[in-house]
Amino acid sequence: MLCAEIVAIGSELLTPDKTDTNSLWLTAALNEIGIEVKLKTTVGDDELRLEETIRDALSRSDIVITTGGLGPTEDDITRKVSAKALDRELVFKEELLEELRERFRAYGYEMPETNRSQAYVISGATILPNPNGSAVGMLVETDKKLLIVLPGPPREMKPMFRDHILPKLNETAPEIYVKRKTLKVSGMGESALDELIAPIYTAYKNPQTATLFNKTAIDIQLTAQGKTEEDADSLNQELAQKISEKLGVAVFSTIGEKMEEVVGKLLTQTGKTLSVAESCTGGLIGERLTNVSGSSKYFFEGAITYSNEAKTRALGVPKDLIDKHGAVSAEVAESMAVGMRERAKTDYAISVTGVAGPTGGTEEKPVGTVFVGYAVNSETRSLRLNLPGDRNLIRWRSSQAALDYLRRKILEAGDE
Repeated sequence: MLCAEIVAIGSELLTPDKTDTNSLWLTAALNEIGIEVKLKTTVGDDELRLEETIRDALSRSDIVITTGGLGPTEDDITRKVSAKALDRELVFKEELLEELRERFRAYGYEMPETNRSQAYVISGATILPNPNGSAVGMLVETDKKLLIVLPGPPREMKPMFRDHILPKLNETAPEIYVKRKTLKVSGMGESALDELIAPIYTAYKNPQTATLFNKTAIDIQLTAQGKTEEDADSLNQELAQKISEKLGVAVFSTIGEKMEEVVGKLLTQTGKTLSVAESCTGGLIGERLTNVSGSSKYFFEGAITYSNEAKTRALGVPKDLIDKHGAVSAEVAESMAVGMRERAKTDYAISVTGVAGPTGGTEEKPVGTVFVGYAVNSETRSLRLNLPGDRNLIRWRSSQAALDYLRRKILEAGDE
């Protein structure tokens, strides 16, 4: 199996405000044709470090792909540093310069002289045209290795890779197809989950299994290799079925859907409607639900009742109930759900009230204490949770728990 490395270039990628999405996209594209990405590196606009990185990458990997650093400014160093790492010269191409000038004229401008640098290419390189930008890419073959130099903007990089690199790699890549499948799990900890499913997935070398704990769920990622796409999909499906049977209702999606999408499908299938009353989540559940296209068919109304007075005024929660049990309590959560359902005239209502922190916790109800309320015509329930994390995580996990509680209740109703 061929192996690849990706080098993302640009000092902006080393700041907390910029994310390298190119590497993720390239990894998926390479995996699809049976090429494994062994290493990803981010390098700033530092000539010595970049040269060392490219040389090292070429010494150990079959394919090295760089993205970024092909612009016309002084800090765009990829072109000259790549040539240096290959012990080659840069060659000036008059035809590229003319193409650049014509492109600028087409937009009513004269080309700045700084763009002249983009007419230089690595000696012996195959030029990769860029109809979406001013920087051409380059493909260099050396010692049975490939160095692929791509521009950084995704709208330029992606079509260049699809149109000019994938056909080349398909010629050399082995007839191996790599397919991925993601199972999403809610309501379990990572260690408890792994204890249940490790005896299943460790019996397989293909597919490979990885678990990833994120802010609202656990992703079980299956990666299978096969001689055809169908073979790889079949291997993933076999293992996914065994894991799903073991975990039961905790698996809320086997095709990578978000919880709000799953809940929306269940409501649509059953013809039911939903309203939401939120306190500590501050509208997050409503936001997640309405991010799903078509949610107006089943999501009618939401209320953010942050203060005690709002809970009483908007939802009819009795003041003496709050005084007796506190705003963060099972009793208030249930009353919020009942009041929301009556106000919106929906089939279901869910509510959330809790202590998101970092202040406000007590010995009896520490930070992370959350109550989820649930109301349907024949039933009113609540669930107490003790959620770890900072304020942001507690709010997100509260929203996930509320939606998951509703999902499970809908499934229970369907089984009756």
